[in-house]
Amino acid sequence: MRLRIFFLLLLFCFPLTTGAVSPSSISINVAPANPAPNEDVTITLGSYSSNLDGATISWSVNGKTAVSDVGLKSFRAKAPAAGAEMRIVAKITLPDGNIEKAVLLRPTVLTLLWQADDSYVPPFYKGKALPIAESSIKIVALPEIKSGSGNVDPKNLVYAWRKNYSNDPSASGYGKNYYLQINDYLDDRNHLSVTVSTTDQKYSSAEEITLGTFQPKMLFYKNDPELGTLWENALQNGHRIIGEEILEAAPYFISPGDIRIPSFTWAWSINSTYVSVAGIRKNVLPLKADSGSSGTSKIKLEVGNKYKLLTNLSKEISVEF
Repeated sequence: MRLRIFFLLLLFCFPLTTGAVSPSSISINVAPANPAPNEDVTITLGSYSSNLDGATISWSVNGKTAVSDVGLKSFRAKAPAAGAEMRIVAKITLPDGNIEKAVLLRPTVLTLLWQADDSYVPPFYKGKALPIAESSIKIVALPEIKSGSGNVDPKNLVYAWRKNYSNDPSASGYGKNYYLQINDYLDDRNHLSVTVSTTDQKYSSAEEITLGTFQPKMLFYKNDPELGTLWENALQNGHRIIGEEILEAAPYFISPGDIRIPSFTWAWSINSTYVSVAGIRKNVLPLKADSGSSGTSKIKLEVGNKYKLLTNLSKEISVEF
């Protein structure tokens, strides 16, 4: 009985081994994890239990040996075109057995587009509306994942959205190809990323974008009775008022984008004296230079929003008459 117990203790302290290394003891990593078509890819092997530096490692691409050497733990390749596949296999020869590790590259195309959907810009503005604090931004994912002879419908894909490196489960899911966010006044920028995959996980792609917060600005223009607003020339200090003119203010990027809503406040002043503006277009100020008079006046406009305390903007210009 004592001999049997002693033998069992030896088995417990020194377990029997089969002499074969487990494939799970060797890891294989791909960088980038979701390569784009024709992008350079690096595949790297790693292990905490096997000495890969002394092992002979052979790399093959689609069944054809590309390179073989001792300690060749990494391999570089160019991803195939969109819709194509590339199988890369690493054969590791170790003293206690051979192991094969494989990866399958299926590159896809993913583009992220964004727009500040409640940011004001004047008519015929050729630039892009920019987001400010407390404004809304819409980010749209445009994946191109080929399957067979055509692309997979974006509505039939699964989207995993992350904001500032944290998962957003409420915005993620099947067919959710866009993301809505409100800029926090405490953050001057936000990092958004998304991973798009087919329902069978056969194809996937990832993309990221960093969006900053901008400051609104205001410019003044001349509103001509016949030609309309002269958007091509912003007024500068020293603009001369001849007879009757209409001064129009453009508060670029202010939010919301409809400057006619009642929540906006418009405070015009001439030489520090406030003046009222009739009508619904509070961003225009009629001016008239009296005949025979001359001088300089300072015109100032302060714009605010009763429901967005940080949406404040002011502009002053000096005019001659």
